[in-house]
Amino acid sequence: METVAEHKLKAKWEALTKEQPHLRIRNAAQVLGVSELELLVTKIGHGVTTLKPEFQNILGELEPLGKVMALTRNNEVVHERKGVYLNPELNNPHVGLFVGEDIDLRIFFSCWGYAFAVDEESRKSLQFFAKNGEAVHKIYLTNKSNEVAFQQLVEKYKAEEQNLVPVITQTPEKEAEQPDTAIDINGFQEAWVNLKDTHHFFGMLKKYGVTRTQALRIAPQGNYAVKVDNLACRNLLELAAKEGVEIMVFVGNPGMIQIHTGPVKKVLEAKGWYNVLDPDFNLHIKEAEITDSWIVRKPTEDGVVTALECFNKDGEQIVQLFGKRKPGIPELTSWRDIVANVEQSLKLN
Repeated sequence: METVAEHKLKAKWEALTKEQPHLRIRNAAQVLGVSELELLVTKIGHGVTTLKPEFQNILGELEPLGKVMALTRNNEVVHERKGVYLNPELNNPHVGLFVGEDIDLRIFFSCWGYAFAVDEESRKSLQFFAKNGEAVHKIYLTNKSNEVAFQQLVEKYKAEEQNLVPVITQTPEKEAEQPDTAIDINGFQEAWVNLKDTHHFFGMLKKYGVTRTQALRIAPQGNYAVKVDNLACRNLLELAAKEGVEIMVFVGNPGMIQIHTGPVKKVLEAKGWYNVLDPDFNLHIKEAEITDSWIVRKPTEDGVVTALECFNKDGEQIVQLFGKRKPGIPELTSWRDIVANVEQSLKLN
């Protein structure tokens, strides 16, 4: 039985859909002032099935689905990658991995709360949501997927109680940034210069109590962090496509980071979004929402690693671009060349 509140919300959504038939559920939720999760549960029993919140087990059984489309997004950037979910590492209750050439994920389970199977107009998917009602990750079947394996997975993990009333927990407010005067800037800069691995950067921020954007402001002298115009992301994607430079594109939210490694070919702007539209990789960037862009260099045992990092108005990282690389292999010279080109033309004083 749906509650009175659910019934009212369902009616509002139906009315909104009649006014704007192409409005996506995420945008409808924003218009109605609720979470995407709260909208989705109004359709339980009508194309939406509640699954048991056994996230590691479900993810561990994705390979038989065959080629699917993985979608991870934040408010500003959408990352869609087709492939097979291979090489899962899911034994750690806090952090999981998929490390494949196509599907490459870093998973942070602490915020995960809900799982569903969704069948909307014959488009089937698995959808995972955080405790705050925001979508963490979605997996869509393609015309090359195994629908029988999908149905078997749904039946295996179908929750006994379908009438889910989600308890939405608010995301804790971020700690206030310390003033620069409270930071051991010399110690921080020395630690940066002596980095041996890019993965140590986050630990360094925590050690010195520095936010990501603050770190870029107080970076060591030289070209360790260079602020550039917000056209930098577009320009780098265009140059990578033109020069055939293979890149890595990281997009994430609190529960997931999704990575594309390889070329980008078809790039274009449409309706305020800048896009990569390749057969197995799509990227959609709401350019107007990029507030800050930085070229960031980190020393490692394999030489300097160079990235473009883009942030929203809240100082949250929304997309990162690297040259294609693996541990033990130096960064691509061709990547450094196109970054230098962008830096020279778009550097901000």
